[in-house]
Amino acid sequence: MPVSPARAAAFDILLRVEGEKAYASELLHAPSQAKLSAADHRLTTELVMGTLRWRSVLDRQIEKHASQPLEKLDVEVLIALRLATYQLLFLSRVPERAAVHESVELVKRARKRSAVSFVNAVLRKLAGCKAAEMPAISQAGDAAALAGRSAHPQWLVQRWEREFGLTAARQICEYDQQSPETSVRLNAVEAEGELLRDGIVLAPGRLLASARRLQSGDITKTKAFAERRVTIQDEASQLVALLVGHGTRILDCCAAPGGKARMLARQNPEAQITAVELHPHRAHLLRELVPEKNVQVVAADVRQLPLAGRFDRVLADVPCSGTGTLARNPDIKWRLKLDDIADLQQRQSAILRAAMQYVAPGGRLVYSTCSLEREENQEVVEQALAAEPAFRVRDCHQELERLQAEGELTNPDLDSLLSGPYLRTIPGAQPCDGFFAAVLER
Repeated sequence: MPVSPARAAAFDILLRVEGEKAYASELLHAPSQAKLSAADHRLTTELVMGTLRWRSVLDRQIEKHASQPLEKLDVEVLIALRLATYQLLFLSRVPERAAVHESVELVKRARKRSAVSFVNAVLRKLAGCKAAEMPAISQAGDAAALAGRSAHPQWLVQRWEREFGLTAARQICEYDQQSPETSVRLNAVEAEGELLRDGIVLAPGRLLASARRLQSGDITKTKAFAERRVTIQDEASQLVALLVGHGTRILDCCAAPGGKARMLARQNPEAQITAVELHPHRAHLLRELVPEKNVQVVAADVRQLPLAGRFDRVLADVPCSGTGTLARNPDIKWRLKLDDIADLQQRQSAILRAAMQYVAPGGRLVYSTCSLEREENQEVVEQALAAEPAFRVRDCHQELERLQAEGELTNPDLDSLLSGPYLRTIPGAQPCDGFFAAVLER
């Protein structure tokens, strides 16, 4: 019996995530997945994301029933075991026989026939386990227990406990282990009615009046999405773009994939906007994704920009660890290392210092990340301010009050979105990804 298309696709994606360090979210929406039916694509997404979210919990369960250490297993065998274990423990509507049989078939498909009897034996033992037997995340009394129960690296959870407290760390972990809501931004007024006619059900945003939340339907299959009249973008990401405000000459330093650049263009239709991207292939994609005529795309390193003059508004949404987006990108938590954060901080500091040189007197710069880590956020800003005395921090509370007065920000509790003078959203505490932003004025 052949393996189902959904399980075969999930297996292949997980193999690439493990072996090539590819990103699951990108692979799930690659052209190669277009041949899947809507139902198969949903199952593929569930299998991939669920297996990645719960990887360490799955590995512990496999180890209990395996006769050899997991590091001794071929990667194809381990991935087949993880896929089946996820289904056995977490997907009550998947028949045990199907989960076991198809994972055994995946091992055969991967030409690892010598491991077939081993995989079959391990999964038969695991078949009696139930997810309900696992301790609840909410019952974890310290960072070590929380990390174990929520399938997060212990070193990362310990950092969150020190920075935000155990309650917030627990909220982050619980949020990361669920499929997050899909937030969208309408780039054309008529798009909402068109989506409704296409069977897409939307609800109001939780933070922003202009945002919408997907309730049902596949928005990626609609004409409005294909024509980029509607964009998938987390509400916290949208909020960062709104902080930039209005200007006549605007610089977006790390613009790909273009969500914030499009918002800047719509907020400032008369402005000249320069969107910079380091990698030429991403710059080419950026040009396709940002069709607005007032946006100029430049393929360059922001630290050595071939541009003259200064800008009254600058956005530096820098590359970061992405620890605020683990609900959407669970593969990050298994590849991120502590040393990576120090390396990222050096790069972020260099980008911010370079971006500051392009801010005109009286102008404003917004520095942002989707990271929860202090080294990538407050420390980068504080180091830059110490080296550039012409700049000062503008309290984000004032900017949130402005957005609230304009009817854009609907959350009445502004303090919950702040950490000192900075914007700080925490997954679980707020219904969105974890973002940081600082507004600097010259």
